Amino acid sequence: MSEFPTGSVWLVGAGPGDPDLLTRKAERLIGKATVIFYDALVGPDVLGFASSGARLVHVGKRAGRHSKDQKTIDSLIVEAALSGERVIRLKGGDPAIFGRVTEELEACRHAGVHVQICPGITAASAAAASLGASLTLRGMARKLTFVTAHARVGEALDLDWDRLSDPDATLAIYMGKSAAGEIASRLIEAGMPGDMPAALVENASLPDERTFVTRLDLLPISAMTALGDGPAIILVGHAVSGNAAPATARAVAGRCCASEVTSAP
Repeated sequence: MSEFPTGSVWLVGAGPGDPDLLTRKAERLIGKATVIFYDALVGPDVLGFASSGARLVHVGKRAGRHSKDQKTIDSLIVEAALSGERVIRLKGGDPAIFGRVTEELEACRHAGVHVQICPGITAASAAAASLGASLTLRGMARKLTFVTAHARVGEALDLDWDRLSDPDATLAIYMGKSAAGEIASRLIEAGMPGDMPAALVENASLPDERTFVTRLDLLPISAMTALGDGPAIILVGHAVSGNAAPATARAVAGRCCASEVTSAP
């Protein structure tokens, strides 16, 4: 058990949802844990790798539905480790990408608890794979920018729109579905062309995944009409349209196709 001694913590990336996309290390650690504090986006198939004796504690946070605040989660992790547990904090995607990992690292280190990170596949990578597209494109998309569109209710997004409107980059926007209207208008105001390719991917990598390829100026209506209630990521940039058509053709029944969006007035 040298990899995972008692009284220690692993911050583990659960990936985008498909249990086959877990790293081998993540699967191994999950099987050794005595307690797992898991997020709302971690599905039952991933939790199924836990040992039969492990305690599974839901501490998930979703927009408008917070079960635990961050300080409480920090305290739970530290207390479990100090009591001799093998603790996993299981987060959707990669724990170091919009996963509040810094707070948990600092809480553990301040308490003298040994803590490590096991990375996971982030949602942007899974979304691009589902689209059959690349996140970068030689000569046209040499940069990749990750941002989160999460903001408090009633507050505008505090983002550097001029920098984000770079036409030579691919923009991956996490938690952006509800803010699609503001995202599109602010990027266009900052100089990004309205016909810039954009894609929405809901429940990336899962059986109920939805993919929708459109253009930036049609992003707001696409977000309202093409998706359900699941978490979604938005990709914007020339690379998005690279090979996206085959993936969209395999879309779930009942979803509009990309050509209907791009040809809309």
